Amino acid sequence: MTPSSAESNSVVGRFGKHVLAGLVLLVAAWIVIKLVIGIVAALFVPILVIGAIAAMVWAYRVLF
Repeated sequence: MTPSSAESNSVVGRFGKHVLAGLVLLVAAWIVIKLVIGIVAALFVPILVIGAIAAMVWAYRVLF
């Protein structure tokens, strides 16, 4: 093996590791974003329902 081919294999290996690390980072970020969106939705829906019930009680009191 000549020094130039060993050097090119090292560069390709480092590039492959960088690409793999980037893909892992993207997948992990996607999972975290989906988790955060799920948590926000889980908190928002009950608050929305409570607000809707409060609005119905208020409207009932005003109308009747």
